Amino acid sequence: MPTSRANAIWQGGLRQGTGRFSAGSGAFEGAYSFPTRFEGAAGTNPEELIAAAHAACLSMALSAGLERAGTPPALVRTTAHCTLEMIEGKPRITKMRLEVEGNVPGIDEEAFQQAAETAKDGCPVSNALKGNLEFELKATLV
Repeated sequence: MPTSRANAIWQGGLRQGTGRFSAGSGAFEGAYSFPTRFEGAAGTNPEELIAAAHAACLSMALSAGLERAGTPPALVRTTAHCTLEMIEGKPRITKMRLEVEGNVPGIDEEAFQQAAETAKDGCPVSNALKGNLEFELKATLV
């Protein structure tokens, strides 16, 4: 299995400094700063990258599980919301809310809910985050 990598650089102090990150593959890059991370300013931040990774991972895991069960999806769409809060004066990721929609011919609501829960519990990003934050899952069969 491959090892993925990414790069980041930060210049200056915390509040006035700026950073840039890039995927080792060159597929994406971007800038981040104190305001984009802690003040809701336009732009990205590390938590958004974690949310993107979790959304992508859950979509793949759910698709794989549905396919193994004989009901391959036409579409799986996941949105992840990664919450950063101050806890005892320190920033901490406290919650990941996952909203997944699936267009899956030949499956009922109960089976889809179970498949989504199984995917949430088994995807590699979920496993990396388990025990460190709260998970919420909303799964909708469309």
